[in-house]
Amino acid sequence: MTEAIETTTSKSKAKATSPATFDMPKFELPNFEMPKMEIPAAFREMAEKSVSQAKETYEKMKSAAEEATDVLEDTYAAATKGASDYGLKVIEVARANTNAAFDFAGQLMTVKSLSEMVELSTAHTRKQFEALTAQSKELAAIAQKVAADSTEPVKESFGKVFKKVA
Repeated sequence: MTEAIETTTSKSKAKATSPATFDMPKFELPNFEMPKMEIPAAFREMAEKSVSQAKETYEKMKSAAEEATDVLEDTYAAATKGASDYGLKVIEVARANTNAAFDFAGQLMTVKSLSEMVELSTAHTRKQFEALTAQSKELAAIAQKVAADSTEPVKESFGKVFKKVA
């Protein structure tokens, strides 16, 4: 028996001193299985109710989001059309003012006296002031219409959507 002890100790010393051999430590993999236990019926019922409420809420929110998206798309289309109308009106105003300026310049070329030039200039200024006033009113009306067309449906739709969700 002493011989067996001596041979095993000499082998372990040889392994410890020998750099060529290295044994990897052996680890056991952890067990990730859930322990099997009985869940009380009350907890199971409460969990099922929570899941069903979550599904209902999700469906409501999904529906509300889809409606809101539709409203925003419609509002964007209305705002785009309004901005286009406004831009076209600005171009029309600019063209009218440019034509008036060229007409005035042409009339100034035919002036024969200083008094005639002052009279022509006064008439042109008055005419342009009246035109500018009318043009400003038209542009303001278009801008107000665009703002109303864009914001009112959004207010109404979001109010309806949030009432459905609540």
